[in-house]
Amino acid sequence: MRVWKFILNLIYPYRFYLAGILLITCIIAIDANIRPYLIKMLIDAAINPKSNVLISLIVIYVSIQFFMVVVFTLREWCLTRYFFKFQSYIASKFTKGISKYSYSFFQDHPSGTILAKAQDVFNLIPMIVGTVINQFLYVICSTVITLFFLAQIHILFTIGMLIWMVVFFIITYIGMKKVVPLTNEFAESRSKIWGHLSDYLANIVNVKCFVRGVWENTKLNGVNQSFISKAEHQGYFLMKFYAIQGIIILIYTIGFLVGLVYLHNKGAVSPGDFALVFILNFSLFENMYHMSYQLQDFVINCGTVNQALKLLELPREIQDKPNARDLIIKKGKIIFNNVRFSYTDSKELFKNKSIILKAGQKVGLVGHSGGGKTTFCNLISRLFDITSGQILIDGQDIKGVKQDSLRRAISMIPQDPLLFHRTIKENISYGKLDGTDGEIIEVAKKAHAHEFITKLPKGYESLVGERGVKLSGGQRQRIVIARAILKNSPIVILDEATSQLDSVTEKKIQEALKELMTGKTAIVIAHRLSTLLGMDRILVFDQGKIIEDGTHQELFKKRGVYKTLWDTQVGGFLLKDHTLSS
Repeated sequence: MRVWKFILNLIYPYRFYLAGILLITCIIAIDANIRPYLIKMLIDAAINPKSNVLISLIVIYVSIQFFMVVVFTLREWCLTRYFFKFQSYIASKFTKGISKYSYSFFQDHPSGTILAKAQDVFNLIPMIVGTVINQFLYVICSTVITLFFLAQIHILFTIGMLIWMVVFFIITYIGMKKVVPLTNEFAESRSKIWGHLSDYLANIVNVKCFVRGVWENTKLNGVNQSFISKAEHQGYFLMKFYAIQGIIILIYTIGFLVGLVYLHNKGAVSPGDFALVFILNFSLFENMYHMSYQLQDFVINCGTVNQALKLLELPREIQDKPNARDLIIKKGKIIFNNVRFSYTDSKELFKNKSIILKAGQKVGLVGHSGGGKTTFCNLISRLFDITSGQILIDGQDIKGVKQDSLRRAISMIPQDPLLFHRTIKENISYGKLDGTDGEIIEVAKKAHAHEFITKLPKGYESLVGERGVKLSGGQRQRIVIARAILKNSPIVILDEATSQLDSVTEKKIQEALKELMTGKTAIVIAHRLSTLLGMDRILVFDQGKIIEDGTHQELFKKRGVYKTLWDTQVGGFLLKDHTLSS
C-alpha cells in the first residue's frame, strides 16, 4: 500500500498519457486473440471449397496488421511523452521528501545508502507501472477474450480454464505472500552494498594512505555474503514456486488435449476450432509463464521501492509549526533561557543553560573538544531541537519561526569547508543566487581568493571537484568565507573559519572578517586564541557548561582555564595535546 499510495500521487499529471497506454494495451490484447480467430476462420474457409469469404478474410487480416502498426506507433509516442518526465518527477519528489529531515537524519543515514534508495525509486517505479499495464492488464484483457472465444467452441473449455486459473492464482498469491519478506531483506542487503561502496569512495584518500585496500575488500566481502545469502534464500524459494506452477500447467495441458481430441472425434469441433483452441491455450500459457517471471521481478521491485519509501516515513524531528512566521531581526539579540539538550542516547550536554548575547556583540567560544561550542552554534541555527527551554532571537522563539527564515538570517562558515562539484562562481554565489559578477569578485577579493582563482585555467568557471578536492584546504576555506560575506546576514557564526589558513593569509582575511562582523551579532569558535583578541566577549566551555565569561583582558587576569589555555599556546596557536577543535 505504501508503494501504490506513492505511485498514485505521482501519476496524476501524466494520467492522459497513461490512459492512452491503457487503451492501447487493451487493443493489443484484443488483436492477440482476434488474429487466432481469423486464422481459425481462414482454415475453415480454405477447407470448404464452396466458401467465398477467403479473400475477405485475408483483406481483414492485412487491414488489422496496418491498424496495429498505427497503434504501436501511438504507444511509443505516449511512452516518450510521459516516461522521462515521470522519472524526473519521481526524483524531485523523493529529494523533496528527504530534504525535509533534520541534520541528525543525515548523520544517521550514509549518503550512499540514501542515494541507492533514490536510484531504486527512480528506476523501479516506472518499471512497476509498466508491468501493471503491459503485463497484468494485458493478461487480464487477453484472458477475458480467450474465455469468450473458447465458449463459442464449447463451454467445457471455458469451465476448465476458469478452474485452472483459480487454482493457479491461489497458489501464486500464497507464493508471493511468502516471498515479500524475503524480497524486503534482499533489497535492504543490496542497499548496504552501495552504502559501503559510497563510504569507501568518499574516503579513498584514507584507504590509500593507510594501505587498507585489502581490508576494505574483505569488509565488502562480508557485506556481499549477506547479500548472496538473502538472494539465494529468495531464489531457492522461487525455484520451487515456479516448479509447482509448471506442474499445474502440465496437468491442465493434458486435460484440455484429452478434451479436444474427444470432442474432435465426436465431430463437435472443426479443424479451425482445433487450431484455435491450441493457439489460445498455448498463448495463455506463454502469457502466464511470462507474467509469472515478471511477477517475481514485480514483487522484488515493489519490495525494493517499499524499503526505499520507508525513508520518507521516518518521524521528522524538526518541523515548522502550522502558524510559524518569518523571523524578523532588528538588532540580533540572542537569549538562551533554561535550555536543556542532549544528543540521542547521550548524557545531557546542556542543563538549564541561560545566557544573553547582546545585539551586535562579537563573542568568542573556546574550550576543549566536546565542550559544546559547535553544539551551541548548531542549536541557534536549529540544526537540532532543544529538549526544553527557549532560544530567542530578538524576543522570537526560534521554534515558532520558519526554519528557512531563521537560517537565511545566519551566515555560517563551517569547520569543514565543503564545496559542491560545481564552478567556483557557483559555489560563491550560493550565498546570494542573484549576486552579480562584480559582487562575486569583490567578496572573493575580501576573502583573498581572487588571486588564486584568476591563476586557474578557467578562473571563476573552474570546477572544484567533488567536495572541492581540486582545491587545497585553505583555498576551500577562502571560497566558503567569500560565500558567507556575499550572504551578508545579520548573525554570523564562524566555526574555525581560518583553521586551514597560513598565518599570513589569516591575518589578511581577519580584516575581511572584521568587516563581515561589523554591526552584526557574531559568534566565533577559534583554535588560535590570538584571533579572539578583538572579541567583545569570550565564553569558555567545559562539558556543556560556561565556566568563564569576559573579555580577553578580564579572563587573562583571572588566571583560570582561559589563562592556562593561552599559556599552552605558542604564538597564539594551541599545541597538539590541547587542541580546541569542536
